[in-house]
Amino acid sequence: MSQESWRPSDPTTLLIPKARGGRAQQALYLLLALCATALYLAREPLAPTARSFTSHFVALQIGVLLKGTCYLAEEIFHLQSRHHGSFWRVLSACFPLRWYMPMLLASGSAYVALLYGDGQPLSLHLSLASLCQLLILALGLHKPSAVEMSEMSERSKQNVAHGLAWSYYIGYLKIVLPRVKKSMEEFIRANPNVLACRETWKLHILVPLSCDVYDDLEKADSNIQYLTDLTETTLTRAGTKKRVYKHSLYAIRDEDNKLWHCAVEFATPLQSLYAMSQDECAAFSREDRLEQAKLFYRTLEEILKGSKECTGTYRLIAYEESGEAETHFLSREMLRHLRQQRHEEYAVCEGSQPHNPSTTLSSTELNLQISQSDLPQPLRSDCL
Repeated sequence: MSQESWRPSDPTTLLIPKARGGRAQQALYLLLALCATALYLAREPLAPTARSFTSHFVALQIGVLLKGTCYLAEEIFHLQSRHHGSFWRVLSACFPLRWYMPMLLASGSAYVALLYGDGQPLSLHLSLASLCQLLILALGLHKPSAVEMSEMSERSKQNVAHGLAWSYYIGYLKIVLPRVKKSMEEFIRANPNVLACRETWKLHILVPLSCDVYDDLEKADSNIQYLTDLTETTLTRAGTKKRVYKHSLYAIRDEDNKLWHCAVEFATPLQSLYAMSQDECAAFSREDRLEQAKLFYRTLEEILKGSKECTGTYRLIAYEESGEAETHFLSREMLRHLRQQRHEEYAVCEGSQPHNPSTTLSSTELNLQISQSDLPQPLRSDCL
């Protein structure tokens, strides 16, 4: 969520996937140990075993060599535009030269030594290995799986979602969030009874995983009504003089007709994800959009958690709409977060040390709280 720690009962934990761990690598080591143990228990002669092992290993190296050669046939035509005219860069891009060349030489030498005298020419072994590897390439069996592609994109931070999240933070949230508290305080001074709970004095950012963003919240849910705008922030930004940043305050009606107030808006980059899924040129499927929306939320959450100036100024609300048409789904989801923040504030207040008044109070110990307004005011406005 925001700065608060996730709770197991929080529905968001079921919607947003966590970053992948190292379980695949651990499984690799486990399978490697099992294969080595099975090979040891087989009690096969050493020489034929070493010959077969080397043969398989060299075949894999030949496959890497052939695949790199195929890519080289294409990249050589992009020598200037993609590789700045450096043939070495082309080789480095097509072949993993750092470890591949020494490994190929070592395995090739062992291959020649072990196959010497088995009655078949070396050229036959190399031809068969090359044929098998070329068939694998032709059939597309060498391509990484969807999981591998997803993991590589996440680790290299090259997903669409990463760029959108960072752009949203640098170009907008980093500018407006540090000023949210001040805008709230200015509004509270003029309207002391509207935002009673301090925990809700933050910008609530809606992240629908469907990327279905409404321009008008009142049309999305009749229980959400526009109230007013908070104080504007005016800055000169990217050549635009007096660019205006502002947030809207809404009143949300619950089941008992009670009004809850908060500043809320959609995460606008989700509109880009939705538009990409509707454009044939983007080749962006609905499944891709959902995955990127979840990654956008997780990336934005990580960015904001590491931003000291944004601490306590936001609340991320991720949700997935049900298939059924629910008229007041959005307002119920927002109310759930507002109630949770109210309970958190109650918990903080109850956790503070209680006052132990003495049985007799002198006049110097008695502090009267006198309001400047004629209207009655609460003695503590931070724990309502």
